[in-house]
Amino acid sequence: MRREFNVIIERDADGYFVASVPELPGCHTQAQSLDELTKRIREAIALCLEFEEEQQDSLDFVGIQRVSVEA
Repeated sequence: MRREFNVIIERDADGYFVASVPELPGCHTQAQSLDELTKRIREAIALCLEFEEEQQDSLDFVGIQRVSVEA
């Protein structure tokens, strides 16, 4: 069965790309290039799916919002 997931990609202070999958808590990875990040997040998703069957409480991805506050 083929499934699709939303992946959030960010860049950290050291220039690494960081990917996380909101639908799979704890599913994340990092890499120095986007090509390598794509490969690694697919591997991470496959590993997370092995354990997803134990947890049936899933959330539907709605979106991402940027919020600013005075600090």
